[in-house]
Amino acid sequence: MSRPAFARLPVSVDLPRLLRALARIDASTWQGHFNGDYYEGDWSGVALISALDAPSELAPGKGLPVQREPWRQDPDWQQALRQLPLRIVSARLLRLGPGARIHEHHDYDLGGPDADLRLHIPLLSPPRVDFLLDGQRMPMLAGECWFLDLSRPHRVDNYDTQARIHLVLDCRPDPWLEQAIADGAPTTPAPGLGRAALDFARFCRLLEEDAALCQALQALTDSETFIERTLALAAERGLAFTREDLRSAMRQGRRLWNEQWMA
Repeated sequence: MSRPAFARLPVSVDLPRLLRALARIDASTWQGHFNGDYYEGDWSGVALISALDAPSELAPGKGLPVQREPWRQDPDWQQALRQLPLRIVSARLLRLGPGARIHEHHDYDLGGPDADLRLHIPLLSPPRVDFLLDGQRMPMLAGECWFLDLSRPHRVDNYDTQARIHLVLDCRPDPWLEQAIADGAPTTPAPGLGRAALDFARFCRLLEEDAALCQALQALTDSETFIERTLALAAERGLAFTREDLRSAMRQGRRLWNEQWMA
C-alpha cells in the first residue's frame, strides 16, 4: 500500500477530556526538547509513554514502551483515545511557545520500511502557527488526528501569542492504522502556504515594482550583507521571513540559473 505524505484520519478523539488532562499537568513537568540545535525559543515536552532504554524520557529508544507517571496517574489520556486501537510505543505532549520556531529538519528514524508512524493530535492550536511539511502548511485543527511522514523536511513557526501543544503518538504500523491513513487521505484538507512563503512572495513583488529598491540590493556583493539588508527591508514593510527562507530561495535561484544552460 502506497502511503501518502500526510492524511487526516477519519477518527474521533475526546478533545474535552484531553484538555482536562492537559490542564492537570504540573508546570514543572515540562522539559526542554533534547534536540537543542533544532529550535529557538520554547520547545518543550512531557513524556506520557517512552522507551525503557531512552536516554531521556522525551528521547527515542529501542526498548519496551513504559507508561510514565502522567499517563499512569490520569486515566483520561487513555479514555480519550479509547476508540483508536493503536499500538503506541511513544506518547508525548510537545509545546511550542509564542514566537518560537523549530528549524527545518528530517526525522530519519521514521523513514525505514518498518519505522513507526507518527500521529499528531493538536490540543491547543492557535491560528498563527505554521507547520510546514515539504514546504506546505498543514491545516491541522484542534481535536483532529493527522498522520505526517516526518522523514520528509518539516519545520514549525509560532507567530502567535499563545502556545501550541500537540499530543504526538508514535505507533507501530498495522493494518488498522494503514487503512485509516488510506481512508482519510481523500478527504484531507488541501495544504497551503505558510506566512513566511506568502510574505517572501509579497517582497519579491515589491522588488519587481520598485526598481530603486531592487538595484540597491543588487549592488550588495557580500551575501551576508545582502541577507541582513533584505531581512531589514522586509521587516520595515511588515513582512516576516527568515534567513533560512532567503538562503533557500537563493539556492533555488542558482539552481534554476545553472539548469537553463544544461537544457
